[in-house]
Amino acid sequence: MFLFACGESEVIDGAELETVNQEIVDNLLAAGYPDSEIEVGDDGVVIVGGDAVVTLAASREMIGLDGHDDHDDHDGATQFRQYRTTNLVSPDVAVICIDGSAYTGTMSTALDKAIANYTSLNLSFDMVRTNGSDAGCDAEIVMTAKGGAGGSSGFPEGGLPYPTVNVGKSTANYGLAVATHVITHELGHCIGFRHTDYYNRAISCGTGGNEGDAGVGAIHIPGTPTDAVLNGSVMNSCFNQGSTGQWTPGDLTALNTLY
Repeated sequence: MFLFACGESEVIDGAELETVNQEIVDNLLAAGYPDSEIEVGDDGVVIVGGDAVVTLAASREMIGLDGHDDHDDHDGATQFRQYRTTNLVSPDVAVICIDGSAYTGTMSTALDKAIANYTSLNLSFDMVRTNGSDAGCDAEIVMTAKGGAGGSSGFPEGGLPYPTVNVGKSTANYGLAVATHVITHELGHCIGFRHTDYYNRAISCGTGGNEGDAGVGAIHIPGTPTDAVLNGSVMNSCFNQGSTGQWTPGDLTALNTLY
């Protein structure tokens, strides 16, 4: 059984949602994402690649736009800078707090295991589970549990990880390993990872095509495989009942290369 991710709603203050979403879509198209991989949900969220929420600021960073706030005109307010795959977490972020207060039972245990997947490595940041407090945190990710199986998150903005991860409540019905896998995967998006099989989602999802690379959205990480196989990476587009929630050698190389 292949399980697909779902989006979570977001409120954007100070701008008409339709106008903001149109700019996000335009930016994604400019970055090279195919129209078929861009979705605007009924709840007003823009999602790319099936599970990655894209905000206005993130979409601007993807095409190299910097120096905005939500009310700036583009003329005279734009600076350009180069990017690699996606926006990454700044080296200044040493502690990322994960607010897991919404999780109990299997989901709570899976979150602990997912965090351990990261803290067991000598990365430039540490992940610490919290219970609603952000004291001592350089950044915070809040975990929510809404909807069915699957997850959603987003890419970093301004050097900070994406601040919200949703993993549907029924994900726990597929067991601890799968729940750990999904949470680990969504946290991976929060720190800037694309899908390993971005170029052919059918590898892990059974159907689907190329999410697009754009020269900015999917730069190969040195030392990692250039192709993807079923269950070959935590960051494959879709998970299944054989997902283990454990890093593969390619995943470990990618993490150690970037962080």
